[in-house]
Amino acid sequence: MQIIIRPSTNFSFKRTVLSHGWCELLPFEFDAKTWTLTRVLETKTGAPLTIRIRNRRKSIEIEADRRVGARTLNAITRDVRHMLRLDDDLDAFYNAMDAEPEFSWISKQGAGRLLRSPTVFEDLVKMICTTNCSWALTQIMINGLVNKLGRAASNGRKTFPTAELMAQASEKFYRDEIRSGYRAPYLKELADRVASGSLDVESWLHSDLPTSDLQKEMKRVKGVGDYAAENLLKLVGRYDGLALDSWTRAKFSRVRNSGRTASDKKIARYYSRFNSWRGLALWCDMTRDWLE
Repeated sequence: MQIIIRPSTNFSFKRTVLSHGWCELLPFEFDAKTWTLTRVLETKTGAPLTIRIRNRRKSIEIEADRRVGARTLNAITRDVRHMLRLDDDLDAFYNAMDAEPEFSWISKQGAGRLLRSPTVFEDLVKMICTTNCSWALTQIMINGLVNKLGRAASNGRKTFPTAELMAQASEKFYRDEIRSGYRAPYLKELADRVASGSLDVESWLHSDLPTSDLQKEMKRVKGVGDYAAENLLKLVGRYDGLALDSWTRAKFSRVRNSGRTASDKKIARYYSRFNSWRGLALWCDMTRDWLE
């Protein structure tokens, strides 16, 4: 079953899929040879389904592994639009980038949309699992969560587990089976709070709070510091934070500081001209060569 979506003219499928590492984390799978993004999605009724997303000239083609009714069809379309950020208005960002010759490539190439999961909960769990560890360990933890707790589609692929499914697991499970280390109690507590309804992380998408207050709210989740919160803010459409880590600091020193170590203050000063878009400008700047 195929679904066709026609994105805006400034949308880039390649730049969005490779905007950061999410395409390498289950239940996403990415085939670089065919430029196909595969994803397993939960459904309100019935088993999970697998979709394959491809770019076809001026449209996005979604292929589902079975026929579905109108309700599920609408849910698939909604999830894909959400994941690919198709409804994000980046005109103000592109205008700001076009005013700077060194950054004008961003609008020309349609960069700036950061791939995200269908839910804030999934993005939050993944963000916690990227903190203070190698990318290889992040993949081990996420693979464990999906393969051990996710629901299976007809082809054997599994979904990212819901908060309800994660809440059923023990702290010991997260420590021993998922190899999450010090994150084990954080993952357990987060799942319990979201499953019980005492924490509504999905509301962060449409929060009226100022960014600084929303960041404080995110940091009340155990395991979420400035780095995780500022990255998660980008996935809900707030781009004030730079989310500096060892990789971005090292990349900035090579790209913008002649190989010399730069202080966080210097990095912040460099992107301060972009105001509320500074975090997104930095990320595009640091990842420009990912497609080149």
